[in-house]
Amino acid sequence: MTELDFEFLRAYLKQRSGLALTAEKRYLVESRLAPVCRRFAFATLHDLIGSLKLPHSADVERAVVEAMTTNETFFFRDRTPFDMFRDVVLPQAIQRNAARKKLRIWCAAASTGQEPYSIAMLLQEAAPRLAGWQIDLVATDISGEVIQKAKLGLYSQFEVQRGLPVQWLLKYFTQIGEQWQIAASLRSMVEFRQFNLLHGFEGFGTFDVIFCRNVLIYFDAPTKSDILARFGHSLAPGGALLLGAAETVIGLTDRLVPDTKNRGLYGHAEVARPTALRAAVG
Repeated sequence: MTELDFEFLRAYLKQRSGLALTAEKRYLVESRLAPVCRRFAFATLHDLIGSLKLPHSADVERAVVEAMTTNETFFFRDRTPFDMFRDVVLPQAIQRNAARKKLRIWCAAASTGQEPYSIAMLLQEAAPRLAGWQIDLVATDISGEVIQKAKLGLYSQFEVQRGLPVQWLLKYFTQIGEQWQIAASLRSMVEFRQFNLLHGFEGFGTFDVIFCRNVLIYFDAPTKSDILARFGHSLAPGGALLLGAAETVIGLTDRLVPDTKNRGLYGHAEVARPTALRAAVG
């Protein structure tokens, strides 16, 4: 792959997925796109990249973007955000929405489904408190391939051993040969959609909780700012945004502010700022 090819691919991926590739990621490009070359019978990466410059290359474009998208995930990843959801975010949302009995949650980078299904299990455990409630759990990802896997809810032994408590494996999964499938009742709780975070959020409405974890780290600062500002518009007053441990809103948007007591938790600025001021005065 020539330097010109790499620079074209960097710009191409940035425009279509927001992915900001640095020069040291060149090895990653070569390793991840080699299977795409074989799939479409391109002799070299140069040939593959050349095809992206031609019209009617939608299948190749989709394959390239999906190959370069990181889909590392596992059940209850980093545990703390899920404990925070169970112990802080969900009780507050139940109290705040008690009159209308409706809760909307968005997993904005669902990958193969472990995150939204982890949330679904927590909601199922909280079922007595949510009797009669309407729960909308929307899960999106840029990759259509991983969305299809997520919809099946079918996981290998290795995947269910990563972060999933054994008692919940036995409670919520059925073994099918060498794989495990999550219960149909939990699969039906999640609405999976293919969606690119670079696109507008207007059709989604507002959410009480948004999970967008370990995704923004792959974007440059202007893209992060844009996405976070739109999350601010999409977050209901009093709602909560949960980011990854290495991610923050500080210096990127004034629509969201950190929760002073819970790392990785962010609130709508118009609601959170008075709370922070009261804490400072007290």
